[in-house]
This record gives sequence, structure tokens and C-alpha cells, in this order.
Amino acid sequence: MAKRQLNRRQEWRIQKIQDERAARAAKRAERAEEDLEGGDLGPEQTGLVIAHFGVTVEVEGDDGARVRCNLRANLPALVTGDRVVWRAGKQNNGVIVAQLPRSSELCRPNAHGQLKPVAANVDQLLVVIAPRPEPHANLIDRYLVAAEHAGIPPLLLLNKADLIDDSNAAKLDALLTIYRELGYPVLEVSAHNGLAMEQLYAALDGHISVFVGQSGVGKSSLVNKLLPGEDTRVGDLSQATGKGTHTTTTARLFHFPSGGDLIDSPGIREFALAHIERADVEAGFIEFRDLLGCCRFRDCKHEREPGCALLQALENGAVSQQRMDSYRHILSSLPEKTY
Repeated sequence: MAKRQLNRRQEWRIQKIQDERAARAAKRAERAEEDLEGGDLGPEQTGLVIAHFGVTVEVEGDDGARVRCNLRANLPALVTGDRVVWRAGKQNNGVIVAQLPRSSELCRPNAHGQLKPVAANVDQLLVVIAPRPEPHANLIDRYLVAAEHAGIPPLLLLNKADLIDDSNAAKLDALLTIYRELGYPVLEVSAHNGLAMEQLYAALDGHISVFVGQSGVGKSSLVNKLLPGEDTRVGDLSQATGKGTHTTTTARLFHFPSGGDLIDSPGIREFALAHIERADVEAGFIEFRDLLGCCRFRDCKHEREPGCALLQALENGAVSQQRMDSYRHILSSLPEKTY
């Protein structure tokens, strides 16, 4: 009990510090905006947020010029991919005055359970995995559930295919076969030797795509291969943990010369789904769709109940044990009120 109270005090102090920092940042933004307002801002124009830096964002105007802009205090949180209305200042700066409606948004809760947008207006989500760090089905499934919930079609992208060898080939093939049989598009590429990069170009052409995946899977290396000259930072795997080190610190949007955009998001080792409910998780497992509502009991939890359609599908092989385990693991991580 004493330890729990101590943890709560620590969490309260951390939250208080963060709130104070946010308040100070907001005041700085207001002062910056007042300075700009007093300096005769230009007319309103539309633009695209291509990077986010806390209280400021980098906006690309319709003429292609890029400007660091402050946000008015009454605006919601903006993310890379947002379309906005802004006004230019006199010193290559500006002020965001409005956010335009989003066609889609990818969100996840932060460490305090608050819902945080990751990217906006994307129409394709590329889940990047690699032989190393070892891919985990549960993290892949979390991304797929998030994609289904956001209405964004996913594509599984195995990078570093040049690292496939006798020690991991069978396990990787078994993992990817499950998703291929479910109908998810899967592409195996290598930023290192250029394997299947033409197919990746074709998959990205004309789309607004976002790369997601844990650190170390090579998202930044893929950006460098796809867009020579961008030179995004590339990190090595940690020697101690075998996990990736964070090199991308903010989501950034890149343009393809032939059309289409790509958002490279910071690597994350976990992808919480605390903002969605049990029904959303079930809908995110696409092989469950024809089975939901077919159980003997309307409030079936798909655990040990007689007449459960999901358990019957698991028994006859229509649902894989891996996916069922992943589904149960995700449910167990949700706040209790949601399930």
C-alpha cells in the first residue's frame, strides 16, 4: 500500500511538472503570436503540417515554401499531415489560425492515458517489421487493430530481408503466412541491397502513407533509400537489449517526386489501445467478422463458453492460435470498463 501511494505521488509530481511546462510553453506561444500580430501578418492561406515541434510546427505553403509557425491557443493539437489555415509573418515565420477537417487520423494513448494523434489525413499504414529486432505478432496485431479502427488500409512491410537466414527463415515465414492467408498485403524488401524497392515505390505511389513500427526496423533507412538526399538519422540496435534505438524524434512528411507523401513516425516499442473498446478490438481481427454474433450466448466472452463460434473456429483451424492469443492479450491490456 505504501509503495502504491509513493508511485501515485511520483506520478502526480511528474504530471504537475509536465502541466507547468505546458503552461509556460503556451504563454511563450501566446507572446510569440502577439509579436507576430503586431508585425502585420499576411493574408490567410492554406498549408500542410510537415513536422511538429511541440508548440510550433513546420508548415509547407501552397507555393512550396516552408515556414515555422506558432499555434493559436484555442486550436486543438496538430500533427504531421494536418491541413491548416495560416498567416505569414515578416521573418519566415507565421501563425496557424485554423485546422481544416481531417479525413483520417491515427491515434494512440500516451503514458498518462490521454489520446494523442500520431498522423492525420493518411490513406495507407505501413507496418514495418524486420528479422532483427525480432517481430512480435501482438505488436503487429495492435497496429492492424488501430488501422481498422481508423479506417486506414494496412500493408505489412518486412524490411532487412537480407538478414533472413537459416536461424529465422522458418519462424518469419510462419508469421507472415498467417497474415497473407488473411488477405493482408505483405511485401519483403531491403533498404540495404535494394531488394523489391520498385514494388515498394509502386505501393506508395499516389498515396499518403505512414510508416509505423518499433525502433530499429529500418524506417529511416527506407526513407533514405526511397528519397536520396533526405539523410534521416539511422541508429544501430542496442547491444544490450537487441532493440532499436530512437533516431526519429518527430513525425515528418516527405514528398515523392512522382506523387504521394510519406510520414515517418518515431519508433515505439508498445502501441497501447486503451482508447478503444472490446467491440473495436473484435472488429480489428478481420477473421472474426463472420463469427461475431453467432455464439450461443449474446454476452459470450469467447473464453470457455459452450457454443462459442470463435472457439469452434479455433478448434477447426479457421482461426489461428497465434491470433487468438494476441486477441486475448490485447483485451487483457484494456481498461476493465471496456470489457
